[in-house]
Amino acid sequence: MLLTEINTGDIPRIIEMAWEDRTPFEAIASQFGLRQADVIVLMRQQLSPASFIAWRKRTRGQHTKHQALRSQAVTRHCSHYQHKQYRP
Repeated sequence: MLLTEINTGDIPRIIEMAWEDRTPFEAIASQFGLRQADVIVLMRQQLSPASFIAWRKRTRGQHTKHQALRSQAVTRHCSHYQHKQYRP
């Protein structure tokens, strides 16, 4: 999918999913049709340079962002602590 074909209303959700530690790039691909390289281009376009660098440092080498590298124990796409009612 070309980045120009993305619904502008979907961009905030794609960015949110890309920032989430437990959401793999494969989930973004299945939901929006964007490969990891497309997500990187989108993030570069939409974020400030400092935010983009911080995001790339955060996601590079992170096992939970790649379905093939994930432990079989990770069955959820979000952390148990993501929602306020579960926070300690």
